Amino acid sequence: MSLLRLCAFAKCLSRRSLFEKCAVRESVVDCCRLCLSVRNGTVRRISETPLQLQRSNTFVIPKAKDAKKRVLEQSQLLDVLDARIQQLRSDVIIDVQQAKVQFVPSYGRVSSGSGPKSAPHEKADIPKSEQTIGKGISKFHSSHRTEKLTQEKKKKLQKVKNVKEKPVAKSISSKSNSQLLGTTYKKISTTAEKTAPSMKKSKGRVRVSDEIRAAMSSIATTTAATTAAETAATSHKVPKRKLNVLNFKKKDSKNRVPGEKGKKPVVVDVQDRHRELPEAKKQQEERLFQQASQLMSSRPEHLQDRSEESAYGDTQACIRSYLQALVFVGYTERAHRFLLSQHRLMGRRKYLNTDIYNILMRVWAKKGTLNQIGRLFTVLEQANLKPNLGSYCAVLECMGRNPSCSPRAITRCLTRMEEDGLSVDNLFSQFVFRQDERDMVLKAIRTVKPDYQPSPNLTTSQCTSPLVQDYYAQRENHQYPKLNFTKEELQERFKQQLRMERACTVTIDSVETTKPVTENMMKMRELLEKMKAQWEEILLQALKETKMILAKTKSRDYKHNLYPYLCLLENREYVDIMIQSVAKLPPTGEALKILARELGNRVYTKYCVRQKQKNQMVEKLGNIYNAFTDVLAKDTKVYNVLPREHWCKLETEACSGPTLQEDENQWPYVVSLELGTCMVDIIVKNLKINSDILNPAHDRKFIPILYHMYTFRNTRQVGFIKPHPILTQMLQEAMGIKLTFDSFVIPMLCPPVPWTSARFGAYLLTPTKLMRSLDGATQHEVLLDKCQNLDAVLDSLNHLSNCAWRINKTILDIIISIFNDNGCDKLGIPPPMSVAPKIPHFNPHEPTYTSSEIARMKKEMITAKKKCSEMHSLRMDSLYKLSIANYMRDEIFWFPHNMDFRGRTYPCPPHFNHLGSDVTRAILLFAEGKPLGPKGLDWLKIHLVNLTGLKKRSSLQGRLEYANTIMEDILDSADNPLNGKKWWMNADEPWQALSCCMEIANAVRSPNPTQFISHYPVHQDGSCNGLQHYAALGRDVIGATSVNLVPCDEPQDVYSGVAQQVEELRACDAVNGVKIAQVLKGFINRKVVKQTVMTVVYGVTRYGGRLQIEKRLKEIDEFPEEHVWDASHYLVRLVFNGLKEMFTGTREIQDWLTESAKLISKAGHTVEWVTPLGLPIIQPYHRTRTQVLKSTIQRINLQISHDTKERPDTVKQKNAFPPNFIHSLDSTHMMLTALHCYSAGLTFVSVHDCFWTHALTVDAMNKVCREQFVTLHSQPILKELSDFMINKYCRVISDETKKKKCQEYMKLLMVLTRVPSTGDFDLQQVKESTYFFS
Repeated sequence: MSLLRLCAFAKCLSRRSLFEKCAVRESVVDCCRLCLSVRNGTVRRISETPLQLQRSNTFVIPKAKDAKKRVLEQSQLLDVLDARIQQLRSDVIIDVQQAKVQFVPSYGRVSSGSGPKSAPHEKADIPKSEQTIGKGISKFHSSHRTEKLTQEKKKKLQKVKNVKEKPVAKSISSKSNSQLLGTTYKKISTTAEKTAPSMKKSKGRVRVSDEIRAAMSSIATTTAATTAAETAATSHKVPKRKLNVLNFKKKDSKNRVPGEKGKKPVVVDVQDRHRELPEAKKQQEERLFQQASQLMSSRPEHLQDRSEESAYGDTQACIRSYLQALVFVGYTERAHRFLLSQHRLMGRRKYLNTDIYNILMRVWAKKGTLNQIGRLFTVLEQANLKPNLGSYCAVLECMGRNPSCSPRAITRCLTRMEEDGLSVDNLFSQFVFRQDERDMVLKAIRTVKPDYQPSPNLTTSQCTSPLVQDYYAQRENHQYPKLNFTKEELQERFKQQLRMERACTVTIDSVETTKPVTENMMKMRELLEKMKAQWEEILLQALKETKMILAKTKSRDYKHNLYPYLCLLENREYVDIMIQSVAKLPPTGEALKILARELGNRVYTKYCVRQKQKNQMVEKLGNIYNAFTDVLAKDTKVYNVLPREHWCKLETEACSGPTLQEDENQWPYVVSLELGTCMVDIIVKNLKINSDILNPAHDRKFIPILYHMYTFRNTRQVGFIKPHPILTQMLQEAMGIKLTFDSFVIPMLCPPVPWTSARFGAYLLTPTKLMRSLDGATQHEVLLDKCQNLDAVLDSLNHLSNCAWRINKTILDIIISIFNDNGCDKLGIPPPMSVAPKIPHFNPHEPTYTSSEIARMKKEMITAKKKCSEMHSLRMDSLYKLSIANYMRDEIFWFPHNMDFRGRTYPCPPHFNHLGSDVTRAILLFAEGKPLGPKGLDWLKIHLVNLTGLKKRSSLQGRLEYANTIMEDILDSADNPLNGKKWWMNADEPWQALSCCMEIANAVRSPNPTQFISHYPVHQDGSCNGLQHYAALGRDVIGATSVNLVPCDEPQDVYSGVAQQVEELRACDAVNGVKIAQVLKGFINRKVVKQTVMTVVYGVTRYGGRLQIEKRLKEIDEFPEEHVWDASHYLVRLVFNGLKEMFTGTREIQDWLTESAKLISKAGHTVEWVTPLGLPIIQPYHRTRTQVLKSTIQRINLQISHDTKERPDTVKQKNAFPPNFIHSLDSTHMMLTALHCYSAGLTFVSVHDCFWTHALTVDAMNKVCREQFVTLHSQPILKELSDFMINKYCRVISDETKKKKCQEYMKLLMVLTRVPSTGDFDLQQVKESTYFFS
């Protein structure tokens, strides 16, 4: 029974009762007026009598003959109805009397008799003064129903007291897809005093949706007939009115912040907590608490950021990506319905933020449909979200596209922007425009402000890190290097790279094509080409059918569908991606999850490239890049600015048109996986082959070329896609002549775009992340977007990327010849699969086999399968690297760089780069050559000795003398690498040694070696760099001496030192009769302990160290295999004990870092810190949760360990913090060295803690390297880390913290405050240490 009927029914039961109780009657009439206002969508005065009101609502009075009976029944309900009226009056009339609320009318007319269900009434605190309305009103007679209603009302009021005031929304289903939900807003004020000023304030504030509707009316005369009709209908349904905001408090941020409502963190004074400690502990900890109190009182409050992006994770990202896909393919109406369906469902609405609504606003803005934007603003207000820059940009753009838009409407929009704290200048400097959006917005603004000019967004912010303040402020002596190319040459290279990235794929010749072509190879190639053509047509038809089925699938609007993702590209492009994946499958198969992810990522990459082309970014990118070449080309003037600064300046000057920076996020992992799984399913179900294609004797039948099967990885069952043996055999015998790669796999043909922000840099069109992360992890992107001081980090990445490379053709040809001639394991060139061991097959149920024989054969089969899998993986890896190198043999190329979450840098091309193996490094040379100079030849010889692994403990002079004694072998290796003495093959790094031999031979035989132009990169490697950082942090004299921080005449080899110490302990144990110590006599050397010593500082455990030593012992042929287990256990204990004695300061710092991370993660936080260069770092280790992805082929269990809603993984957090922290320091040292080498005009490249440069500039680079290490560690790194974590994790705790939690908090505070003490080592000695890097 509707509220209207209820009120009318109560008045019509007894006219006598109504007249005797005048006050009650008037209240009821007021209540009915309010109901009519809600139903009819307007506030109007009701002057009818109760009888007229009864007639107007089609209420029929029964005839007199039945009146007596019905009056008796009605009188029994009177008390209940009167009580109900009183309850309703307390809910509604107070609003009318105190707040004078104006209601937002519903879209569409709703009759009183058949209205939809109302939304629940608002819960709000009602003051006592308002709980009794009107004095002298007669009390209704009590009844058990009245008492029941009274109790319900009391319970309701009690619950309301703990709930924040919320607007009431009445959701009414619209008849058309474009109509929105009608929502009624009301506000109950808590005091009369607060209501008046709120009402005064509301008089001057108009809703944005009303402003837009006002603008619509001014445009209606010039718009199309359909748009005019729709606008008129909307204007009729939604009259212009003011929104009475009263005391409604909107959130400050544009998005909702998840968490408990109404609770605020309470700052707890350290001194108050200190008083709760036992008396015995106070004196010991007084100093620590005083220090912590000073820190927390002097620094701003740091809260654990729980942004909506992290809280709602993949769900919100899935909604955004789905909407963007729909919009991209032109399904605007479907996108609009999907957004409204998400909005209608309260359970889904929480995932929506303003940016998601803006996606549709931008679409309607381009269509010039202002009324649709107005509706979306209404929906935005219903969702209790604030418009942001993107929202107002859509409105202004739409107004700019309508020539007849009223200037008054534009002015009102700009005024509302200012009221919301948004400025027009920020709109132009911060918003990411597409196509002509910026021009349209500027056109609208200049309608009311003709002289307006957006303020230039010049990035002149000074870097706040003290490490680089002088670097950016004092540039008088900087000599930024130029590339050895003219401006015209660089522009032509840009065009080549752009063509390659537009195509998204590159097809190159395989190096196996140099093999002699046999008849069988030719036959297999012809068969594969024929089948490939057939498969393309089959897949094309299957894809069309799949899309047709998905398009016709009737699902609710709020559910996702893969259909738009399958429409982003041309059908042929999807087919090409699927065919490529089939050709690259290994014989042992690939996990479905990995294969599906790769397919999905390839589609995403092509989609991003198409998106940039659609947004008209390519032309603008070309114009800016052509001007950018001025700072790099050799035939232009010298600039005293960095490449990033010059690019930003050019982009600011070319402000018109689209913004180059991306505003779209990576697809969620589940979206890529689901799309890829769908494509795999199409392949498996449709691609078939004749069973007799290789053996005509077999019966002909069509069999699938791929099989979906299950296998076990550890204890988990994993879905696998495995090729049929027939397909595998054909691919191996054909030795395909072509290889197809994604464009980002190939090195760039032009200098990369400089990184200017966390979202723009590296490739021209291919999407690239600044910081690599796990699939689906977004914590790093959130931190980077908030960080304002990344200039030094970005500039260092740009300097690494600007190094040009070329191919060493002589070395490449020798390697390819060995690769095609069955390879060579000793030289790191894997053999072909033809020499792989045959996998034995047997029937385990054969009764003639004994159990021991079955076990042995199973073990042999498993071993053979593993060996085959490893051989195929290594062979294909080498094939890809060599084929790419051969493709680039006549080119100059560049490697764009990015970094991992610790700040360590990596080249973006995954296969062929200078971080690869010995083979890959030997192929690479600097494109720019420099004369050797007076000491360059000596550095080449020293570098050659370093590559051999000999003379590790010899001085530089000793190594040089040794090189001079073996010059005959060096020259023989250069002249006859495969037919001579083959001295180079015994080196630790044989291919780099051979390349160096050839460089030395060319230099020696030149007329003047000092003028010989060398392209060879000389390496300077840190001496156990992790221990160097630990020793510097702890100022540990003994540790510093062991890792060459102290000047010495000869280098100190920490690995040899540990091996010597272990040998001494072993000898003592052997004398005492320890059997395993006696067995190890003569087998302990540097190589056995090196890996364990090197990785101890990076968190290796005793278990991991034992495995490392076990592997080294197995490599020694003479060592008895039966003693490997006991020997590895014995040695790992000695190695750890020896390191503990040698590096006492290191162990103390490591323990402090581990304990801090343990307590932080136990408190529910992930470990965060900021590097000395200002790079924010967070460890993305959370407890693993399982998410099941349903697909047609199988259910995929996803193990997600980066979900921020899960608690941190304490074990991973504490074990990873020490090595990750040290990695962040060595990356900082590398970045500082890169910056200063660039300003000095040096060529500089790094492989983590191994720095490369020309032989001419080795001494200069070493000087910079040492100075920057001292500068870095002169900062109070551990103290700053302690301060940061105290402010981050110990500043704010909840007022409901339990005693146990309080104790954990105090323990964490004590640990963080107790920074490890330092020793007496003088850092300045590092500047004189020759062997610090050598």
